[in-house]
Amino acid sequence: MPDILENLLKNPYIWQGQSHIQQADLECLPSGYSKLDQHLPGGGWPQNSLTEILLDNYGTGELRLLMPALTHLSFPTDDSDSGWIAWIAPPFEPFPPALKEWGMNLSRILIIWPNRFKDILWTAEQALSSGTCAAVLLWPNILDDVASRRLQLAAKKGQSWAIAFRPFNAQSQISAAKLRIRMDVSAEGTHLNIFKICGGRPVIVRDYAS
Repeated sequence: MPDILENLLKNPYIWQGQSHIQQADLECLPSGYSKLDQHLPGGGWPQNSLTEILLDNYGTGELRLLMPALTHLSFPTDDSDSGWIAWIAPPFEPFPPALKEWGMNLSRILIIWPNRFKDILWTAEQALSSGTCAAVLLWPNILDDVASRRLQLAAKKGQSWAIAFRPFNAQSQISAAKLRIRMDVSAEGTHLNIFKICGGRPVIVRDYAS
């Protein structure tokens, strides 16, 4: 490497892409799937932020993708009233035996069905910013750029992880989420199209659980 370039790279006032990735590493949680983690900066799900999972149909394996991490979060490391896993407006009623089989702490599960669709985002924002929820799962009917930014800020404020499940047609919409993944399910397996990732590069992870 030429001396002039080497000296430039040593300058602390010059930003380098790798330095940004190292900062993103600070708040990550392993997904439980090594094939996926190797493509996520820091080796896991970005915490204190918004993640979006895009699906063709609900109930096609999206919870399996999240279960190892959510199970870990359901066991808080201190005695405070934290570690709640909030489910807001799920399209189905969670099945306790299945969650228990994953090892989930059922006493930390909180299920909320707002009376109106427009209250879903407000409820999620309140849960995220409360400081008591380790993760908040939501199924919003609409999530525009402004709403996603509000969720992103609430997650950061409350040190929580927001996971929004959305349909395929939301891929073209603008979002403040740090991570956006499209889940494609076929006879060949479940493939994850990571098309937006902070501190990393878009990639398709084929049959992530193999």
